[in-house]
Amino acid sequence: MAETPGNLVLARLSRAAETRFELTPEAPARAALAAGLGLLALRKLRFSGRLIPEARRDWRLEADLGATIVQPCVVTAEPVTTRIDEPVLRRYLAEMPEPIGDEVEIPEDDSAEPLPVTLDLMAVMTEALALALPLYPRAPGAELGEARFAGPGIVPLTEDAARPLSGLAALRDKLQGGENPPDGA
Repeated sequence: MAETPGNLVLARLSRAAETRFELTPEAPARAALAAGLGLLALRKLRFSGRLIPEARRDWRLEADLGATIVQPCVVTAEPVTTRIDEPVLRRYLAEMPEPIGDEVEIPEDDSAEPLPVTLDLMAVMTEALALALPLYPRAPGAELGEARFAGPGIVPLTEDAARPLSGLAALRDKLQGGENPPDGA
């Protein structure tokens, strides 16, 4: 893969000093990225930071992601604008620890990744942006209201009726208040 501002061949980088980078995709690239992430718009996007050599062959990426995004509200589908400012940390290790056994636990340090030959900064930026997106964006004042569930010929079922055990908390509170239940209860 050829080396471009978004692709860095790690073997060609100096191990004596850090390598700085900054990506600010133009409008067509932002539009394509917005479409791929299900956004209404991606108004601004900046990914800047540095690659720092570590140990003999490892690298650490420290960066800042800044973006202004527009998503549909989960309640009204109206546009919701959000500003994202996130630090990004990745560690690229020449020797990744191998999982042992049949069951693998996710490590606490989720920044470690296998050392690639070429580091695709656009891919790192896209992943960081996808992880930073609000899952349930809401327009100001958007309310869900009460949900009613019904079918043909069926009386609507309210949320309270859909939770048959919800009255148990009130009964518990009543019993803890010193009131005795009627005999046989």
